[in-house]
Amino acid sequence: MRVIVTPFARSILDWYEKYGRKELPWQQQKTAYKVWLSEIMLQQTQVTTVIPYYERFLEHFPTVESLAKAPQDEVLHLWTGLGYYARARNLHKAAQVVVEQHGGEFPLSLEAMNALPGVGRSTAAAVLSSVHKLPHAILDGNVKRTLARSFAVEGWPGQKKVENQLWQIAEQHTPAEDTDKYNQAMMDMGAMVCTRSRPKCTLCPVESFCVANKQGNPLDYPGKKPKKTKPEKETWFVILKHQDELWLAQRPQTGIWGGLFCFPESPSADIDEVLEQYGIQQRNIQSREVEIAFRHTFSHYHLDITPIVVTLNQLPTMVMEESKGLWYNITNPEKVGLAAPVKSLIETLQRH
Repeated sequence: MRVIVTPFARSILDWYEKYGRKELPWQQQKTAYKVWLSEIMLQQTQVTTVIPYYERFLEHFPTVESLAKAPQDEVLHLWTGLGYYARARNLHKAAQVVVEQHGGEFPLSLEAMNALPGVGRSTAAAVLSSVHKLPHAILDGNVKRTLARSFAVEGWPGQKKVENQLWQIAEQHTPAEDTDKYNQAMMDMGAMVCTRSRPKCTLCPVESFCVANKQGNPLDYPGKKPKKTKPEKETWFVILKHQDELWLAQRPQTGIWGGLFCFPESPSADIDEVLEQYGIQQRNIQSREVEIAFRHTFSHYHLDITPIVVTLNQLPTMVMEESKGLWYNITNPEKVGLAAPVKSLIETLQRH
């Protein structure tokens, strides 16, 4: 049976009363929809980055029903710049599941919440504990770091054995009451005190419990992910330009930039095959300019991109038949989701 409040949890709760964050937008007039939305956005993204996106999203989609009904392009457009776009696609799918299978209400069981697209055990627990005060432990990146240091848990938390050990500790110390405050406090601890590179140990409420602090090596925890050299790939973006319009093709739903709009790609500097695919004759081409290459880094590889701007004297007739896409007007842009390097290139072209 879980102890009501361990000394570790009591220290965390006392600290939260004095110093914890209580003014974040999703903490006001809490609903499962608002907290779930914030939790998905906060995965691998900092609070300061998330707030303007969160507020814009809520303005456009004030309810789970409005999000479920929205076209995916609109959802991806509002997500543009936040990265990890699978989160946005899953967010949209999860909203549809909540409406279709749960009557527009987020489920109250951890298992049913966990089953929603893009919602893992920790996110499900965060929503249920925050909104309904249910006694579920969480284990996001901030909590993993704080627990790994406090209890000297060795190894990389990405390994199942290490993660299981951290879950066990999290369960042991999550109190049955004030779970909402405790879980928020643990997230705040990792964000504000037990930070990745310069932990503020002298300000830490659990400094006296912390094994890593006693050992004098808090930066050794949690263990680092085994390093692998990222492979390098290259591609050429074919930017078809006619006056103020650029051709953007919609990418497949799976794979990188799934569902986003992107420039057509060529595997080499010889882009004739791409031009042929879009029915572009040499006589339609006013100019071709190779721009400076740049690198875009994904979590698992580097992609070197060379843009080639092909200025056309007239619109090709075959484009709509060949590919799902649109002519994007840079002076009056469409509200669609754009891949990050595409957004940057469009902004550059807008300035010229």
